[in-house]
Amino acid sequence: MFRASDTSTMIILSDADDDTEFVFTLESLTQAGIIFIMGIAIIVTNVLIIATFLNFRGHAEVINCYLLSLAVADLLCGLLVVPLSVYPALVERWVYGDILCSLVGYLEVTLWAVTVYTFMWISVDRYLAVRKPLRYETIQTKTRCQCWMAFTWISSAMLCCPPLLGLEKPVFDHDGHICMLDWGTMAAYTATLAILVLGPSLITIVYTYGYIFNTMRKLRSGAPLHDKEYATALSENLSNPSHIMSFVLVVTFWFSWTPYLGIRLYEYFTGIKFQVPFLHFGIVWLGFLNSFWKSLILVSLSPQFRLALRIFCMSICCRYKGGRLQAELIGMEADD
Repeated sequence: MFRASDTSTMIILSDADDDTEFVFTLESLTQAGIIFIMGIAIIVTNVLIIATFLNFRGHAEVINCYLLSLAVADLLCGLLVVPLSVYPALVERWVYGDILCSLVGYLEVTLWAVTVYTFMWISVDRYLAVRKPLRYETIQTKTRCQCWMAFTWISSAMLCCPPLLGLEKPVFDHDGHICMLDWGTMAAYTATLAILVLGPSLITIVYTYGYIFNTMRKLRSGAPLHDKEYATALSENLSNPSHIMSFVLVVTFWFSWTPYLGIRLYEYFTGIKFQVPFLHFGIVWLGFLNSFWKSLILVSLSPQFRLALRIFCMSICCRYKGGRLQAELIGMEADD
């Protein structure tokens, strides 16, 4: 039988049978509640995204393969990483053992690498749509994109596994309540992994979106194009909302994780740790919150996703047969 004592700063739960006490401060309860709500939001929104894409039977853009991969990575994060931080946030220590701590750290960096590489492929896809508008559909086939995604997942899993195989002792971040691999003891490997993951990804993203926005500027300024058919196809491709939507996804991802990366690098190289309350907790979970923002961006900036979501919701709520309902809604969208 438990008795509870509530003070202004902490809640104490004690078991009268074995004299065991659990001390939960108001701060720990708040942080655990935030992590729990974030986990639920990440899981629900990404299950909805995956179900929406899989249910859609209309003409789908190839970029949807990449968006589906992002949603799967975010869902795995919501299922396998975030929930394991709720109870440690309450008791302010890791309680699941070193092996599980290592696995969580490995999953975090693997899913992060998958996301970064996927954004690189999305930028390449958008670049090809603008650079070769007449041949885009023959170059970027669904099968080819699925192969790239399979390669991305496999290569990310292999690149990130050496610390796990080396049985390096994991680190529990008491401020962020998250387990991670001890990258500070593997400086050479950390630098190599950063170069392999961030190097090609950032260079590709900057170059491709620079080209896309520069082409948009030239088209708006009325710069002459060498071929009328090419100009028509290019104009149609540039009017596709997927360019802006994908760019916002990329920018949001980096805005979410830049505070964490910047502060961690500063503290590592200077040896000075910021003593601001909730700062480290905030920067860690601001990064993880990116797994939720994607759903809002898709709903706001992707007309095709809104149509697919509408079809999915009506397929659940209405008694229409799925194929008939989709055909009717896609036909109505085409008429508009």
